[in-house]
Amino acid sequence: MTENRLADSRASADPDDIGGGRAHPLRITTNDRITIESRDGTFGAYIVQPKVLPAPAVLVLHEVFGVNADIRKHCDELAEQGFIAVAPDLFWRQEPSVDLSVTSEPDWQQGLRLNQAYYRNADARDVKDTANVVAKLPGCIGKVAVLGYCLGGLMTFLTAARYGVDDAVVYHGGDTEKYLGEVKGLHAPLLMHLAEEDEFISKAAQAEIKTALASKPNATVYSYPGQRHAFSRHNGTHYNAAAAALANGRTSEFLHQQLR
Repeated sequence: MTENRLADSRASADPDDIGGGRAHPLRITTNDRITIESRDGTFGAYIVQPKVLPAPAVLVLHEVFGVNADIRKHCDELAEQGFIAVAPDLFWRQEPSVDLSVTSEPDWQQGLRLNQAYYRNADARDVKDTANVVAKLPGCIGKVAVLGYCLGGLMTFLTAARYGVDDAVVYHGGDTEKYLGEVKGLHAPLLMHLAEEDEFISKAAQAEIKTALASKPNATVYSYPGQRHAFSRHNGTHYNAAAAALANGRTSEFLHQQLR
């Protein structure tokens, strides 16, 4: 596939319409970036298109490392499966264009500092605004799922519960147990992956999450015995090829069933 530059890289969300956005004329390109104009400001997003359009889209929400090589690879893999993949910059308020290494201790510490200053309430709106814009991009059929890892997994849960999305996929969403009072707002199909030995999500917290979601017929939770946090992160310390393939296969099947 070839790479082209954007003819017009700006798209905007209508702040008064939570169910939809307006997109300026835009030519989507392969392995490039677009600019999202949300109700609160402007931020960038990495975007990859599949070989065949039109297609549904998947928003990919990053961990504390920003839109880094791991997240871009997840986007590339989704595009290979036939989805438009878009990874918005969730840290744009604190530090735009964060791109941290998962193997660098200084980068870890920077990511944790960014996470501590992250304003979850406002940024859930950013995610919904991004979905509104992406749904109206040329080549998108109007269906947009949200998929997130760790911090991005929590933001996927919050966006789905507060604003609604077409479909949601959560990988080890940190702090999800603190927001289970919002489960009643979940109406879209939800798929969640939990690592049983997750050092950031205790077994007690996982039990709370499972209990809360058991009342939602649209929610499915899978547990992965022996796995630790971020077992599907490319080049991560706890990466497990077999568990990652199983989780990612379930995600792919879910997305194809729900979005097609």
